[in-house]
Amino acid sequence: MTAHNYPKLHNATWPGIVGKGADSEPPLSFEKMLEMTAAAEVDGIRFDGVDLGLLEPHIDISKNTDEDIKKLADKVSSYNLKIGSLVAPVWGGPAMGSREERTLFVDMVRKSCQFGKRLRELGVRPYGVVRIDSASSPESWLADPVNNSKRIAETFREACDVAAGYGEKLAAEGEICWGGMHSWKTMVEMLEAVDRPNLGFQADMAHTLLYLLGYNSPEDRILPADFDWNDRETLTEGLKTVTKALRPWTIDFHVAQNDGTVFGAGSHDKTGRHCQAHDPHGKLDIPNDAGFWLRDENGHLTKAFKHICWDGCMFPNEIMMRQQTWHDILAAMIQVRQQHGWYETD
Repeated sequence: MTAHNYPKLHNATWPGIVGKGADSEPPLSFEKMLEMTAAAEVDGIRFDGVDLGLLEPHIDISKNTDEDIKKLADKVSSYNLKIGSLVAPVWGGPAMGSREERTLFVDMVRKSCQFGKRLRELGVRPYGVVRIDSASSPESWLADPVNNSKRIAETFREACDVAAGYGEKLAAEGEICWGGMHSWKTMVEMLEAVDRPNLGFQADMAHTLLYLLGYNSPEDRILPADFDWNDRETLTEGLKTVTKALRPWTIDFHVAQNDGTVFGAGSHDKTGRHCQAHDPHGKLDIPNDAGFWLRDENGHLTKAFKHICWDGCMFPNEIMMRQQTWHDILAAMIQVRQQHGWYETD
């Protein structure tokens, strides 16, 4: 094992909620997600922390008193885990919607930043960002791309200004199911249009692979329609194209596997399928391909973020309840750090 202690290794808690519910499987409790994360161990190495979705039933963002937030911090700390990035629950108001809807969007960012700042003050959150998306579908965005993009950018600027007041950075999630963010080109255009120093990009290896295939944006497809997944050279060049465009913006990173398909569960739209770390149909070489995001074009570490996170969104409950699943994920994360990590005195 290497002596690297950065980036810190986190597991996400929101896969216990996303894609679950009345029209799918029951959610897994916040406590259970913490238990499974804390119990994972590979060669004496454990997860360093968790990234949180500020989503019910795990967390009621309206309960943001000092007592409520301290209780949450104490619960996570009791498992010897830190807190990293937070997901803001912005889906009640599309970023390109009415003035009222956009105000609601910004208000959810405000509440999330209040939450995040207090967690920092309590010492349980030493790093991390607040994640947002457009809360809009590609189909609705396509009805008026120019004006819808302008409205999203305006809303994001308002959100950034609010976040700055709390010392927070926002990361726009690149995912094919979010209008105006559904292709690698529209994502870059959005980041440039917002033009705020505290807005960056959240890359997820499962989602960004779908950028290469042009789902929801065939005009921006990089890989050919008849692409042979055994052609590693062409895949590598495609990954280099996307990462060259988006790496300079990347301030948050999810390690993941993808089998080259889309998937949705419950009320969640179809997006890049998150596969198990050792899925035989996985198209990514996880430790190698993570390097396209963690290193610049000259092979130097960017050190643009202090932690990386595994996102197992829409894993079936039967898979999530196997402790071996989390051991395998942790092992994959350790491999990433072995190849692309560094040492700092904590």
